[in-house]
Amino acid sequence: QVQLVESGGGLVQPGGSLRLSCAASGRIFSINAMGWYLQAPGKERELVATITSGDIANYAESVQGRFTISRDNAKKNTVYQQMNNLKQDDKADYYCNADVVYEDAYLIRRYSMAWGQGTQVTVSS
Repeated sequence: QVQLVESGGGLVQPGGSLRLSCAASGRIFSINAMGWYLQAPGKERELVATITSGDIANYAESVQGRFTISRDNAKKNTVYQQMNNLKQDDKADYYCNADVVYEDAYLIRRYSMAWGQGTQVTVSS
């Protein structure tokens, strides 16, 4: 019912930058918070940043001052993450997340914690 599609991952040298994008689609009635999580090999998924529908952002301490999360002002169904001064420790799969109210086939509103398929970020010299 709701799909999240990420893009923008890739290989970058330490100190470089990447911009991740995530677009939500489907029978969406509203989206509350959206966010980014990372999962490094052999580790649990952890929060990177979130942003509310009112554009209030929250960051993990490890990315404060380096990453910036934002949402599309017009549609509010797209979230971005600008990642600057990337470090080797930032290497991980990054997943988009959204708190979504959507309408099912019977036009009944339902809640979903939606996840994207992930995009890989590799930081290496």
